[in-house]
Amino acid sequence: MYTSFFGLNEKPFSITPDPRYLFMSERHGEALAHLVYGVTESGGFIQLTGEVGTGKTTLCRTLLLNRMPSNADVAVVLNPQLSALEFLEAICEELGVAVPEPRGSIKALIDTLNRYLLNAHSQGRRTILVVDEAQNLAPDVLEEVRLLTNLETAKQKLLQIILIGQPELRELLARTDLRQLAQRITARYHLEPLSAEETNLYIEHRLKVAGALGEVFDASAKREVFRLSQGVPRLVNVICDRALLGAYSLGSRRVNRGLIRSAAAEVTGESALRTGPRWAVPAMGAAALLIIAAGAWLVWPERQVRQPQADIQPQAATETVDTGPPQVTAAITPPPATAVDNAEPEASLADQLNLAEKLTTPESAFAVLFDLWNIEYGRGTSGACEQAESAGFKCLFMRGSWAGLKLLNRPAILTLVDTDGDKHYVVLKAIEGDKARLSMGGVSVIHPIDRVSEMWFGQYQLLWRPPNGIADAMRPGSRGPNVVWLRQSLAAIDDRYRSEPLDSDVYDTELQLKVREFQRDHRLIVDGLAGHQTQIIINTLLTPDGSPRLTTPRLARE
Repeated sequence: MYTSFFGLNEKPFSITPDPRYLFMSERHGEALAHLVYGVTESGGFIQLTGEVGTGKTTLCRTLLLNRMPSNADVAVVLNPQLSALEFLEAICEELGVAVPEPRGSIKALIDTLNRYLLNAHSQGRRTILVVDEAQNLAPDVLEEVRLLTNLETAKQKLLQIILIGQPELRELLARTDLRQLAQRITARYHLEPLSAEETNLYIEHRLKVAGALGEVFDASAKREVFRLSQGVPRLVNVICDRALLGAYSLGSRRVNRGLIRSAAAEVTGESALRTGPRWAVPAMGAAALLIIAAGAWLVWPERQVRQPQADIQPQAATETVDTGPPQVTAAITPPPATAVDNAEPEASLADQLNLAEKLTTPESAFAVLFDLWNIEYGRGTSGACEQAESAGFKCLFMRGSWAGLKLLNRPAILTLVDTDGDKHYVVLKAIEGDKARLSMGGVSVIHPIDRVSEMWFGQYQLLWRPPNGIADAMRPGSRGPNVVWLRQSLAAIDDRYRSEPLDSDVYDTELQLKVREFQRDHRLIVDGLAGHQTQIIINTLLTPDGSPRLTTPRLARE
């Protein structure tokens, strides 16, 4: 997934209650102090409440793993939607106490628990009962919980009970018929959501625990996370996790406000930016498509001048673009070549991007790229790179130059930035001399490379098929089938790169020297490590599968 892309050891925003990720805000510190007080002092109840997702369970897990006295025995009831009898049986099972036979007697269960507690007390041990989601306890079960606190010696209670629940627990214990239980609560704390500043620190804390070395979320993204989550940690986790996945699919190593808003919209199932009826976007996209297609054919003469005049036939050309329902087909008849032999495109790249704004999304670009590789792309399903992996491919995210693109010789998604700072995602299908053939949502246009360079700052992403389906970099000491592939592939390219024995799966010193020689010849970084770029160029040179190339593009649907 995205962890290696961001240099993380693991997913930082998992919603599982991992104590390693506990962020000790002022509120969480006070709440934990109340819990620690409850397990170190004797008698009564401790009540911890908070809204859904504020971190109650994580605090409880931290208490159990890190702050529990060594002489404590703990029973944890996570599902309190039980009858009084089942609740008492659950406590016995948690403490390892044999349930008395025949089953079905509450009195027999309480007598058994009393004997166990007295024996534990005589050995200097303390017994603690933790009930999570306590707002779901039935009134008759709460009464049994209260009666359990009557188990005591002349000096202290034998059982300490911690109730953890949502705000409804406070309302439940405020009932008149439960006032005896409420009076026995010796410590109460209500856990509030994080403040805006704490939310920022919370995000950074979790990233650092996961191994992040730099800033991943910019300031605007953190502000947006707080606005959308209102500081509830679970919502922060869900939004941030989805935003990291979105950034990974776009090849962006920074998460901005736009990615946060998109992530929140996906999490809630609602569009954060819907500004019109649902038919408006497809209609606008279709209109832009027709205009862009017309603009694209202004470069028709550039194709015709490469052919003998006798071969020129002014036939209708058809562009079919898969933009989801509705599908649009733009049929454009090019003007006679004799009238415009030296014409230049009237529509600038910036104008076309502006017109094609709805067609230059990451999803549209990936749909085109997948089509070039004959991979089925499912719109609105899983992430593009996840789909690629299921088809045996990998995404490669890079920042480089035209020379690097030519060397890799694969179609790529370029990230173009217009004068307003908006990003557009187009597919580079071919490099033809000093011109680049681009696809905007499926419509091909041609522009001089120097014009494209004015809007491209080196960020691109492409697909490649790793050997044996394993996208691992190889280095001296590596072993496995990919090393065999590396040896045999280098030998197949040029006998100068041959190393023996060809079937050896060990990356030895001789193979390292051959890799360095190959890298030097192909103007790669000469480090002797067979990384992704080295493997892609080997694949490109061998052309084992008719893969699409920039220098020999597959001009389908043109």
